[in-house]
Amino acid sequence: MSSQKKVKNSQARKRTSQGSNNYQTRLSAWKAQEDLSVSKSISKHGQNNSLEDYEHADDQAEDALQIALRYFEKGPTKTSQSKDKTLEKHLITVENVAWKSGLAPEGIDILLNVALSGKFGSAVNTRIFKCLIPATLISENSVVKAVSWLCVGKCSGSTKILFYRWLVAMFDFIDHKEQINLLYGFFFASLQDDSMCPYVCHLLCLLTKKENVKPFRVRKLLDLQVKMGMQPHLQALLSLYKFFVPTLISVSLPMRKKIFFKNSENLWKTALLALRQRNQGLAPEPLKLMLTNVHPIKRKWNSHSLIPVLNSHNASKESGKKGMNLCDYFNSNGSFPLEQLKSFPQLLQNIHCLELPSQMGAVLNNSLLLHYINCVRDESVLLRLYHWLSQTLQEECIWYKVNNYEHGKEFTNFLNTIIKAEEGFYSCEAFLYKSLPLWDGFCCRSQFLQLVSWIPFSSFSEMKPLLFDHLSRLFFTSTIYFKCSILQCLKELLQNWLLWLSMDIHVKSVTNSPLETTLGGSLNSVSELIHYVGWLSTTAMRLESSSTFLLHFILDFYEKVCDIYINYNLPLVVLFPPGIFYLALLSLDSSVLNQLCYIMDRYRKNLTAAKKNELVQKAKSEFSFSSKTYQEFNHYLTAMVGCLWTSKPFQKGLYVDPKVLEKAAVAEYKNSLNLVHHPALLSYAVSFLLQGWPEERTVNMSSIRGKKWNWYLDYLFSEGLQGLKLFIKSSIHRSSVPAESINHDQH
Repeated sequence: MSSQKKVKNSQARKRTSQGSNNYQTRLSAWKAQEDLSVSKSISKHGQNNSLEDYEHADDQAEDALQIALRYFEKGPTKTSQSKDKTLEKHLITVENVAWKSGLAPEGIDILLNVALSGKFGSAVNTRIFKCLIPATLISENSVVKAVSWLCVGKCSGSTKILFYRWLVAMFDFIDHKEQINLLYGFFFASLQDDSMCPYVCHLLCLLTKKENVKPFRVRKLLDLQVKMGMQPHLQALLSLYKFFVPTLISVSLPMRKKIFFKNSENLWKTALLALRQRNQGLAPEPLKLMLTNVHPIKRKWNSHSLIPVLNSHNASKESGKKGMNLCDYFNSNGSFPLEQLKSFPQLLQNIHCLELPSQMGAVLNNSLLLHYINCVRDESVLLRLYHWLSQTLQEECIWYKVNNYEHGKEFTNFLNTIIKAEEGFYSCEAFLYKSLPLWDGFCCRSQFLQLVSWIPFSSFSEMKPLLFDHLSRLFFTSTIYFKCSILQCLKELLQNWLLWLSMDIHVKSVTNSPLETTLGGSLNSVSELIHYVGWLSTTAMRLESSSTFLLHFILDFYEKVCDIYINYNLPLVVLFPPGIFYLALLSLDSSVLNQLCYIMDRYRKNLTAAKKNELVQKAKSEFSFSSKTYQEFNHYLTAMVGCLWTSKPFQKGLYVDPKVLEKAAVAEYKNSLNLVHHPALLSYAVSFLLQGWPEERTVNMSSIRGKKWNWYLDYLFSEGLQGLKLFIKSSIHRSSVPAESINHDQH
């Protein structure tokens, strides 16, 4: 049989070799046709195949993750990382999936129990914590179970610290906080541990509500402060307690602190950034797992990349979860989806069933939710928002680290979003105090100055070293346009302070005032701010050669100052400095002179009203105006009347060297300055004569007298000089003598 097979095989080989040359051409043609059809098929179905391969890879990764989670959940109680290759394999699987797409709530629940149960060593637990990155949210029940493991005492101190750091970093991703807040007493007791104290304080600041502030806790914090010294984290918690219940804490605490806590989300910063991008539908850049300190990565932003997307966490997402009780179902089912909130009437109809997002930064893009936050009495909501803003501003400020302007446009867009919210957040105030010494006055100028104008009212002496000293250095070393921007910013700041005082002081009693100060002390701070702007303005006019453009902004500020008494019902009148008054009085610009006349008219009305107000008379011992104010105003008034009406300027208050006037070729200067000869009004006088008497070949200024004088006044008023009109009607008699000055001593 074997010999027959050999014969047949040899014969077959001979036939094949003989016919190979005959079929060679046809075989080559068939192969070419087959390759062409295959290439067409690949090009036709390549996209579907690649998608199927991608989905298949995802399925494989998902299966590997489930195997890894089962291993950790049911794995050995004690093992060594260096000897167990299976452990290393499953750790790498979990890390890859976590950093690529995040972990589901069930996976985080399993890994939290594993890390805190003591099954593995500290090195393994550290790696597990660093990959606890949520794909969407974190279940509150998982956190509660994790806290229960801390009571068992099986995990090391370093693992406990890492857990608290993770909890602070992921706080906004936890779906609910009610059960966690019930553990407030347990967290507070953990302050005894010196190593954990800073991180526990940070967590308590996020959880604290008014009902959590108790006398025994205040005493404990004060004892810890005596033991450990003035630590920033203890000051933060004490300041928060004092904010909620001021009567429980009598010790003095720093009013302004740049930053109380170190950035706890440093280990997870890159992952959290990718999570925000993923939630917004963006394609995050590939991430690399970093087991050491994570440095900020270079990334491409969009205009709102820092602000989370507004998502509601309601029953539609949770009703399918196992272990959900009936009460939770009805509570979640009754919440109104935030994505559907579009109008104010809709907010009023559903205000009882709104559930704020777990990521509080999302409310910045929704004005209706900002209204709701201002109305709700839960202070922890604002504290969560302040914490998020503080961390984001600190990390993303483009001039913090070596003046890196790469992300200037994106950071500007973020500040614009805050400004669009039209709110003065305390976190922004702290950011300003910290970043102003490093600011160059150019980057994000309009946004930065807008935030400065929103700084809440405070003692000027406390704010001066933090804000105004740095601002003045920038003011004097910058261009005239920057100086004008600063003056406009300080005008808005003054207006906000005056509005706050006018509403707060007359509604609340002094004892209930959050500033813990008197009305006199508050008015002193406002007065110091006005004098500060006067000092800036006087110096700036010398530096800028008496610029008319700059003078307009200065007078705009004093338009707000001159009406404080009447418009805001506050017993305060502060005059502008002589260096500004006389420059405006002798300006060559008629609009400046007109603006000065309007301001002087308003000063007169405010001082007259102050004299006649019975309330001021009753409180005369505390709020009486100084006679120096009246005397200074009378000097200004006399100088203006002398320069505009009686032709008797500079007899009091200002001395002009005669040599200067001789160089100006003014022969009789004491009788030559009035509405006709004033340098700002000469063009009006010439135009008046040319229009009224065009046949005259020469222009005779001295002819404007008698009836012509009255016609000339009407001509000036018709040209839009309404400030001049108000001043003449209120302060000048037509008998060509100054009106009676306001005599403070006669009253």
